[in-house]
Amino acid sequence: MADLGATQVLKVVQDKPMSVDDILEIVYKANKEKGYDAVNQITGYLVSDDPTYITSYNDARKLVRRLERDEIIEELISSYVKSKGWDKN
Repeated sequence: MADLGATQVLKVVQDKPMSVDDILEIVYKANKEKGYDAVNQITGYLVSDDPTYITSYNDARKLVRRLERDEIIEELISSYVKSKGWDKN
């Protein structure tokens, strides 16, 4: 039996830091695997801030809530601009 008068030590496990890109990939794939139109679901989330647009499958909803929506939008626009070659001036 533990000594209830002794100081207890609690070890907190930190979540592994993930990039916006990593999280978006997990969220996209989780929505696709559940049969949803992942682009529409992510768009719905970004427009409304309603997390129920993102499936909880594979902790996708929990992961996307780690990010600010403006971080996600910035990453998406940056990636789009690079894919178009517009950043080469």
